[in-house]
Amino acid sequence: MNASDINLLVTGCLGRMGKAVIDCSANDEAIKVVHQIDAGDSLLAVLPQCNTVIDFSFHAFTAELLRGCVDLEKHVVIGTTGHSDEEVKLIEEASKKIPIVFAPNYSVGVNLLFWMSGKASQILGENFDIEVTEMHHRLKKDAPSGTAKRLAEILAESRGLTYNEHAQHGREGIVGERKPKEIGVHALRGGDVVGDHTVTYAAIGERVELTHKASSRDTFANGSIRAAKWLQDKPAGLYDMQDVLELK
Repeated sequence: MNASDINLLVTGCLGRMGKAVIDCSANDEAIKVVHQIDAGDSLLAVLPQCNTVIDFSFHAFTAELLRGCVDLEKHVVIGTTGHSDEEVKLIEEASKKIPIVFAPNYSVGVNLLFWMSGKASQILGENFDIEVTEMHHRLKKDAPSGTAKRLAEILAESRGLTYNEHAQHGREGIVGERKPKEIGVHALRGGDVVGDHTVTYAAIGERVELTHKASSRDTFANGSIRAAKWLQDKPAGLYDMQDVLELK
């Protein structure tokens, strides 16, 4: 299948990201948006006419989406965040039968930040405390962002730690001294911020910060389209944007 053969279904078409994907697809001759649906619309009524789905809907829709895509052997790019562990397992199981790109962020710059953050953590070493800060618009429903969580996971992995055990979400009251292996994760909300993420490495006498700021959702939309095109000749499997950008 060539990229020029992509007949696209956009799910979550009334959301900010869904609209951005539709708009950006209009500028790419390789992509044809043949259907778009949102909450309350029938997936199975339109899925047969498409070969690829870009999903920016809501994590509770993932199970239904995967059932349909597995049955009809469709390619899937999942941009929705906030999945439970059970929902992630469903994605992993479906990827044994169809190709899926599942990433917390489709920005090329953010995925470079993922790569740089792990490398910086390894180079700077354990004498540098790590804090992750993210800010998004006032309407975002989940916290921390999927991107911030992935950053914290990468940082934990770089030090042989685990996210669930070592992530510290905010601080309040007499919490005591900072634990040496703690990875702070902090979510800010306000205004119309598209997405800011900063990793701070703080040691005695010096501090290093890596920051990515997004000013347009087109960044993420174009990344998801790039992922959809990359996915066309791939076998069943679970991929992310690090695979798409060959950063692994």
